[in-house]
Amino acid sequence: MPSSSQLLHEAGLRVTAPRLAVLETLREHPHADVAEVLRRTREGTTTISVQGVYDVLTILAENGLIRRIQPGSSSARFELERGDNHHHAVCRACQVLVDIPCGTGAAPCLDPRPVSGLGFQVDEAEVIYWGLCPRCQAGEDAGAGHGAADRAAYPATPTTPLHHTPK
Repeated sequence: MPSSSQLLHEAGLRVTAPRLAVLETLREHPHADVAEVLRRTREGTTTISVQGVYDVLTILAENGLIRRIQPGSSSARFELERGDNHHHAVCRACQVLVDIPCGTGAAPCLDPRPVSGLGFQVDEAEVIYWGLCPRCQAGEDAGAGHGAADRAAYPATPTTPLHHTPK
């Protein structure tokens, strides 16, 4: 994947410290919400306000560099746009969010005919699977956001890396 500077250049955006910091944060911590992006960018040398994070996330999303994921009424999460067609599974108890490969591989992966019949031109379908992760099913600290130990519970493949983001 190109560097953060390259991504900004290719999108026709100025390279700024806040934009670089947010992109690097999302590269290292996919599925981060605004609070996590703010905390992690501030851990570095970047000084950025809450509004600054919102502004950068908005610009990056509008230019197709990141993807906004908002499962139900949960907080929005963000990930680098990888150009693949994948979906997500969310644990109702601990809010772990994992990447799931698309069953068809091509976008849109659902049959767009019912929507197309209403005059919509469909180019994407977003699927979010809801349920309980293995640890919450087992009653292990249900709802606690289990951390790195969950990585062993999910099969990760090179095309769909595992990302765990607790509440």
